[in-house]
Amino acid sequence: QVQLMESGGGLVQAGGSLRLSCVASGTFLSINDMGWYRRAPGKQRELVATISSGGDTNLVDFAKDRFTISRDNDKKMVYLQMNSLKPEDTAVYYCYADIAWIQDYRFRAHWGQGTQVTET
Repeated sequence: QVQLMESGGGLVQAGGSLRLSCVASGTFLSINDMGWYRRAPGKQRELVATISSGGDTNLVDFAKDRFTISRDNDKKMVYLQMNSLKPEDTAVYYCYADIAWIQDYRFRAHWGQGTQVTET
C-alpha cells in the first residue's frame, strides 16, 4: 500500500520558519509530480507548490517569495521550507504525489493525512 506521511508542522511565531517533510512509502514504480496543498480554517484546499521529478518547481503567488519546495528522489521525499510565516499561513498542509503502481503502471494521486501549521 502506498502512503504519504508528513512531518514538521507545529506552532511558530510571527515571522518564523518551518520545514515540512513528506515521505512516500510502500511498493511502487515511480513518482512523478509531488507537491503541497493547504486548507485554512473555513476555506477550501488550495495549491501551495509543486515540483516535477526533474526538479522543475511551481509556487503560487503567496508562496513565491517566502516558500521553497524541494525533493530528494532517492529518499522519496518532498520538502517545503516556509519562511516569514504570516497568520494567514495557518492551515493544515497536505503532501501530494503522483505515483505509478506496480500492478498496472498507472499514475494515481496520493495524499497524506496532513500536518497542522499554526502561526501564533
